[in-house]
Amino acid sequence: MSSTLPPSAAQAIHPGTRIGHVHLKVADLDRALRFYCDVLGFQLMQRYGAQAAFISAGGYHHHIGLNTWESRGGSPPAPGSTGLYHTAILYPTRPALADALRRLIAAGVPLDGASDHGVSEALYLRDPDQNGVELYRDRPESDWPRDAEGHLKMVTERLDLHGLLAEPPLATA
Repeated sequence: MSSTLPPSAAQAIHPGTRIGHVHLKVADLDRALRFYCDVLGFQLMQRYGAQAAFISAGGYHHHIGLNTWESRGGSPPAPGSTGLYHTAILYPTRPALADALRRLIAAGVPLDGASDHGVSEALYLRDPDQNGVELYRDRPESDWPRDAEGHLKMVTERLDLHGLLAEPPLATA
């Protein structure tokens, strides 16, 4: 494991590998649940008293774990320190991302930014513990911007929030 050689194609990780879930240290579990469940719409799957909770979209065992094991009553990391930059939550469609934006507006949650990256559209914000959160949707790979040689050419441009909000509301069940 101490090798400094770059991995060869034979050593590359399996292309089907995905990030399955993230665990966040929070200061107040109930406050975090209000944000992730009430504002963003995740479902509480299991709770361990006042110490931990597991939430998901669509009934999966958990996409996000929230815990106070090392952080109950704590404060966010100081600027300039290492740690998680943000958690990225992938929405399946543009109307679903628009729904997320409407939820944030209704809850009075401010955005840190909103970007069109060519490959995706993203909303950036902070949860109540000041953890960075990205809410985004991917464009189809066939629509990704590429240079003349066919290499990926991501950008960071302003996301048209009014255009996003013009998406039709999600149908309610």
